[in-house]
Amino acid sequence: MTPNQSAALILAILLLVWLAIIVRDIRRFDGGWFVYFLYMVVRLYAGICFRMRTNRRCPFPLDGPAIIVANHRSPLDPMFLSYNIHVNEHPRGLFRVIHYLMVDTYYDIHPFVSKVCRSMDVIPVSRTGKDMGPIKQAVRALKGGNLIGIFPEAGINLGKSLLPADPGVGWLALTAKCPVYPVFIHNAPLGHTMVQPFFNFQPVRMSYGDPMTFEEFYSQKKNFELSAEVTLKIMHEVGRLGGEDMTGYRCLEPGEERHTS
Repeated sequence: MTPNQSAALILAILLLVWLAIIVRDIRRFDGGWFVYFLYMVVRLYAGICFRMRTNRRCPFPLDGPAIIVANHRSPLDPMFLSYNIHVNEHPRGLFRVIHYLMVDTYYDIHPFVSKVCRSMDVIPVSRTGKDMGPIKQAVRALKGGNLIGIFPEAGINLGKSLLPADPGVGWLALTAKCPVYPVFIHNAPLGHTMVQPFFNFQPVRMSYGDPMTFEEFYSQKKNFELSAEVTLKIMHEVGRLGGEDMTGYRCLEPGEERHTS
């Protein structure tokens, strides 16, 4: 065998090994090949363009249900939250996917966006916040052992302080009886259109908090006041991770307009 033939054989073997690794990872990825492709794009795009950094290893659970709660300043926030999901491998060999609640206006805004949403089992939520269907769907997903991602500010926040939170996240935590993982996303790119932030390249950092549980409330009757109390505890922890002044912070009142910008 000539040196050129040996080199070609070695390259072919390396290519086959690389393809085998990719096929193995796709089979292990919760959501199939398209979600795996999206995840690889996110790793490259967020890692290179936004130089992602975190305060610690991603604490999201290896198995079982959990709610992930974060501040919301950019349409890229779901991508940032999913960036490190690979570090905790599912016991059955799967890489977990976060299923987000998202304003229904953007669910069908473009065929590719719709495919992404459906592939990741995104749950569309009405702008009014009055439809309990999505919350019940989220409860079913949690009871099925999934991860749910929520941005309780009920819209993209272009200001400096956290907006009043939708108390539905507290109701969901009490109903599903699962841990809540607070996260603060620092320096997420802003923009006055949904596209502009994708090109505002700047360093982004995430602060992960410890899981929160609310067993002391499980036996109490769920109502607005209780849901709001739990929501405030969650959002105060999100704010603490971001160094926010939470003095006077509150939840949205029943019937109050959501900030769905």
